[in-house]
Amino acid sequence: MKFCSQCGAPVSVRVPAGDNRPRHVCDACDTIHYQNPKIVAGCIPEWGNRILLCRRAIEPRYGLWTLPAGFMENHESAVTAAAREALEEANAVVENLSLYGVYSLLHVSQVYLMFRGQLREGQASPGEESLEVCFYAEHEIPWEDIAFTVVREILEQYFSERRAGAFHLHVGDIIREADQFRIHRYV
Repeated sequence: MKFCSQCGAPVSVRVPAGDNRPRHVCDACDTIHYQNPKIVAGCIPEWGNRILLCRRAIEPRYGLWTLPAGFMENHESAVTAAAREALEEANAVVENLSLYGVYSLLHVSQVYLMFRGQLREGQASPGEESLEVCFYAEHEIPWEDIAFTVVREILEQYFSERRAGAFHLHVGDIIREADQFRIHRYV
């Protein structure tokens, strides 16, 4: 950031009074420009013993499979965002959403809020951001073509718990170390 979005004056990086971290601060109007993590909301759309995955039509990870998820909008709840993403990416209406996992991706400053939800009427088709959508049973999941580490983690936990017959809330961090990812689970 070079210029203030409030007044257009140059900004500098410094620790504002009463703070403990360097921030972009306007040299003219003293507006502090906070840079905080982005929130991603998504869901596991369930239909019988299958879940819905979307094959990405956008970067990053074009052509690979993921759960419907995306950035929350201002003035939108997490549940509404997760349902909206399923509708946008897979023309899927998801109901009865319940929080399944909270994952912090430290290397990209994102927080994923993932929900489980029931797909209404088992209907889905590709939205603008998807090349195709497909319902998968566990043994059919294209594991080698999953787009993101966090999605793989969520799917592995989900199917493990479904086999055990009980779902739990998960909290964890996805940590990038060199070219590898490490998962730190809290619960």
